[in-house]
Amino acid sequence: MSETPAFLDGGRPPVPDLVVPRGVTPFFLPQRPVRGRLVRLGPLADALLTRHDNHPVTTRLVGQALALASALSTALKFRGSFSLQAKGDGPVSILLADCTETGALRGYARADADKLAALLADDPSPSAEAMLGAGYLAFTVDQGPDESRHQGIVAIEGGNLAELALHYFATSEQLRCQVHLACEHTPAGWRAGALILERIAGAGGIDPTLDDQAQEESWRTAMALAATLSDSELLDDDLPPERLLYRLFHTEGVAVDRARALSYGCRCSRARLAGILEGFPDDDLDHMAVDGDIVMTCEFCNYDFRFPRQDVHGKPTAEPRHD
Repeated sequence: MSETPAFLDGGRPPVPDLVVPRGVTPFFLPQRPVRGRLVRLGPLADALLTRHDNHPVTTRLVGQALALASALSTALKFRGSFSLQAKGDGPVSILLADCTETGALRGYARADADKLAALLADDPSPSAEAMLGAGYLAFTVDQGPDESRHQGIVAIEGGNLAELALHYFATSEQLRCQVHLACEHTPAGWRAGALILERIAGAGGIDPTLDDQAQEESWRTAMALAATLSDSELLDDDLPPERLLYRLFHTEGVAVDRARALSYGCRCSRARLAGILEGFPDDDLDHMAVDGDIVMTCEFCNYDFRFPRQDVHGKPTAEPRHD
């Protein structure tokens, strides 16, 4: 345990200090109404996903959510965090992934082991919709307490997480997209990735000779080419992003923008949790203590923070009034 007082201890717990310099590669098809992002989490996926001892079907879902959050966050201009959250009544009641504007990534899922076992007994490869159940999918941009949060919510509809995201884009944002998500355990560990295409409106950067019909044909061609991507290609560490994009779209003249880094992004610290504890009355803190310690577990990095009860001072309990 650190000897620094908890309220001053802002250090990170012993988790991987890992950065993938080229985690997200934005690209576009010159003179065509198509842009996109290729996400390759590489070893970062294994570092994030192995913090929890989840069933592989749950781990795959979290990995896909991490890749999707990475792709969508880099398409926005904001300061703070972008999060993807699904809540339902299925075996996986909560699925959460978020990414900051600097690429700090984290995520987790809360699963009921008994419900999941019952589902897997009937279907060893359940859909995301079956795992999450009835509920909602939300995308949120949180820029801090001084700014309004921007959030979009839709019902959970779709067989896999990519279809859930497409349902959101179609109903809430009126965006035409194509989404390919993958997460698998490979000989190098868990890997996760995403390919997202977006149909942009005819404007600057698009060949002015392309009428609406020709632009639509360009979009359909791009979708057909993207559909040839395999999961193994998407998750292959030895296949550079530029080579993969060229393999997919060279007939359309694909161009790559500057890559964005992704990093292990849990933001927990003893100082932050100590501040939360100090907001509880002393009576509540006494009930939290077990064998003299209060234990708080970070859901994201699965690390237990222990606070000796005698070192935590909560807010005073209001004295009863005597009129």
